[in-house]
Amino acid sequence: MIELSLALVVIAPLLSAVLAGASQNCRVAEFGNLAASAVCFAASLWLVVHVEDSATYLGDYVLFDALGAWTLVCTCTVYLLASIYAVGYMRLLREEEARLPGFYALFSLFAATMISGPLMNNIGVYWIAIELTTLVSTFLVGFERGRESIEAAWKYIIVVSAGISLALLGTVLFYWAGSLVLGPTYAMTWETLRHAAPRMNPALTQMAFLLVLVGYGTKAGLAPMHTWLPDAHSEGPAPVSAMLSGALLNTAMLGVARFLTVMDAASGSRLPRTVLVAFGAFSLLVAALFIVRQQGIKRLMAYSSVEHMGVLALGIGFGGPLAIAAVLYHMLNHSLNKSLMFFGSGNVMRAYGTKDIGAIRGVWGRFPVTGSLWMAGAVAITGAPPFGLFLSELALMRAGFATPNAWAVIVLLALLIVIFIGFLNHFRSMYFGAPGDAACAPAGKSVDISTWMTMPMWLAILPVFVLGVWWPQGLWHFFEGVAADLSGGAR
Repeated sequence: MIELSLALVVIAPLLSAVLAGASQNCRVAEFGNLAASAVCFAASLWLVVHVEDSATYLGDYVLFDALGAWTLVCTCTVYLLASIYAVGYMRLLREEEARLPGFYALFSLFAATMISGPLMNNIGVYWIAIELTTLVSTFLVGFERGRESIEAAWKYIIVVSAGISLALLGTVLFYWAGSLVLGPTYAMTWETLRHAAPRMNPALTQMAFLLVLVGYGTKAGLAPMHTWLPDAHSEGPAPVSAMLSGALLNTAMLGVARFLTVMDAASGSRLPRTVLVAFGAFSLLVAALFIVRQQGIKRLMAYSSVEHMGVLALGIGFGGPLAIAAVLYHMLNHSLNKSLMFFGSGNVMRAYGTKDIGAIRGVWGRFPVTGSLWMAGAVAITGAPPFGLFLSELALMRAGFATPNAWAVIVLLALLIVIFIGFLNHFRSMYFGAPGDAACAPAGKSVDISTWMTMPMWLAILPVFVLGVWWPQGLWHFFEGVAADLSGGAR
């Protein structure tokens, strides 16, 4: 049954892509994608419930473990929510209707590449899966064919490809270090590297890790390698932005976590974890500075993604059962919450005909349902109670104080306060600012915010609230298992 579920979760979006490309019918394409996302979500839930010990398939090329299963759940959840939202949102782009089958084909392929990444057991094949996500999503970022979207797509593929090239170089160095111990030919699996790591050359493995950290950190949006992220997230269609932020970044961060386990086995050096914590703290600093002064709605959400990837980097760098539990809890809540925020941004942008925060006023009065859900999401995404991100960040700070990198907890706390004030100040102006505050506020378009565009917002905010008031005990046991797989944290 596990083999069948693993096959379904990858094959369903591939079949959806083929169906969209072959039919060239908008309705067939959108509902085919919606059905594929539902199948992926159901299969991922079954997998995460039934995961026990790590297992490999297809000649050790496919790895099924608790960490990969959890990442799959996050990815498939965002895929389902974004697919529901896309039905309503993409129908608003009437001038692009003839191109919608192509959009859904690419959208399904993008999901398939992200789903494949966490299942790759070979470090070289994992790199290929991450590179494929870049190639497919570039066309989605530039889908609307505006000058800004085309520029964002080019910037995205150039910056991320440069980073991924460094990750490839680091992968080659890891293979070279292993070849000095295991011989010129061996299987490049995560487990093989972990077993060989204590006998590898320490200088070579540390150099290799720094390269893969910068490479996959670029893909994950860690500062200062984040420069592609604000443009790509702000210029792509809202469903694509949700997928980029809520799913893709997790897939890249998973690679960093897996390589860190190799470094833990290689030596007792704290350098890899300290560097990762430093990247996390710097990402929070950059996000705070740009969030306070931001002027575009979706760019505001993009810098929030930089912030939360910084939080994940801190947790992974801290290590230990509590920190890993906080990271995984944060990962799911961020995926849900950030999807909601991009959905709300898409609704407001279409209604007001602008991305400029200064030109948007009276959101609550004009759209009571969307406005209420979006505001709740804004409070939640800043880490305020009673939502899930508050619990995960609180647990992460508790874990961080018990590590040699406790200084980063002080940085985290200070910057979270700055981000809370800056982020909600933008929402204050959009919700309660006087109409005259906007220099040239447009009259706004008559846009039907359909149920397709509000339902996924409900489906996102409800679990974020529930997970904020109740941390299921079963999840804690699951997270303990993941922490054990990741070598129990820092030394």
